[in-house]
Amino acid sequence: MNYYSLHHKSPKTTFKNAVVNGIAPDRGLYFPESITPLSKNFIDNIANYSNHEIAFEAIKQFVGNEIPDEKLKEIIAETVSFDFPVVPVDNNIGTLELFHGPTMAFKDVGAKFMAKCLEYFNQDNDDEVTVLVATSGDTGGAVANGFLGAKGVNVVILYPSGKVSDIQEKQLTTLGQNITALEVDGVFDDCQEMVKTAFLDDEIQKTLTSANSINVARWLPQMFYFFFAYKQLHKQHKDLVFSVPSGNFGNICAGIMAQKLGLPIKHFVASTNVNDTVPNYLVDGIYKPKPSKATISNAMDVGNPSNFIRIQQLFNNDLNALKSAFSSYSFSDDETRETMKEIYKNSGYIADPHGAVGYLGLQKHGLQEHEYGIFLETAHPVKFLDVVEETLPVQVAIPEQIKKVIDKEKVAIKAASYEDLKNYLLQ
Repeated sequence: MNYYSLHHKSPKTTFKNAVVNGIAPDRGLYFPESITPLSKNFIDNIANYSNHEIAFEAIKQFVGNEIPDEKLKEIIAETVSFDFPVVPVDNNIGTLELFHGPTMAFKDVGAKFMAKCLEYFNQDNDDEVTVLVATSGDTGGAVANGFLGAKGVNVVILYPSGKVSDIQEKQLTTLGQNITALEVDGVFDDCQEMVKTAFLDDEIQKTLTSANSINVARWLPQMFYFFFAYKQLHKQHKDLVFSVPSGNFGNICAGIMAQKLGLPIKHFVASTNVNDTVPNYLVDGIYKPKPSKATISNAMDVGNPSNFIRIQQLFNNDLNALKSAFSSYSFSDDETRETMKEIYKNSGYIADPHGAVGYLGLQKHGLQEHEYGIFLETAHPVKFLDVVEETLPVQVAIPEQIKKVIDKEKVAIKAASYEDLKNYLLQ
């Protein structure tokens, strides 16, 4: 399998090089040269396969022969080591819980898969590689956990000061070892721009790779849990509509890739907070990125989502084709809080702010009788403890995964500019 840059100004490359380099030399995102749908027989009989077998079938064409099958299966077993239940919330709505992993966020899947791939590719290399990643919340903790102790890999995480939750900050600033956190005076888009600039800097870029969802090994394995959800729901014989809380749009992009592989998903809803670049684009056809705004669903505080260009490519840059299978709506913090209350009142289910935005997307879409809606619960409510307990009459129990870090001391380096980041990397 070869990959090409979506800027079309760099040569094609292998899966290994796409993972190790993270981004193409022309600053474009890598995209697979071909997509071969899985057999209808596999999809129709998906209940007969284990989650590990499903994940292997979904990802193997994108890895090719660069990781032996047995090693790839081993990586998948370490990646998909927890449950992904669909929990009923309303008569025709369920939530796909993606928070049962080590950092209690959906990014545990992509981060672990990428970490294990990079560790495999780097096993015979005496030179260390630096994984450089920007986070708006959960990416940092998941990447830190996924790469903790990885041989020959140092991890540098940039996060916006005061714009991630306390627990999210603890998960990315307390692990030590090969993990370093840089606290940036700015917003997520500033962090992401610093990362992209570093990859164009000849003095440092040769030792860097990215663990954001711009990296194919972070992005593609997120397909897995769309397959797992279908496995649980296909006997209902209803058309599936997925509403995905969306910030950088890697998660929903992976879901669309699963659809291109043959998974019978009728429609996708990209549900955003007030960072509404994509909803506006679907209205007027003009893509206008803008500075991000801080919200209570902070993991979606992205004003220029990197992965949207991949979604456009999956629909051959045809806006009408995109609109036929994809919608996007924006919601305020007030709407989010009211929906958290509504979900809890009607079902007793505690949704975090991101899940509530996903639920709102299904409401806005308007489910038909023959449709079943799934909103992704991308993080455990404890990750946003203040918001949840201020909004709902509940006290959220602290899971073991969080107890391990909550009392540890934060260690972070202040960074006010790209020069601060560069100086740190050169040192």
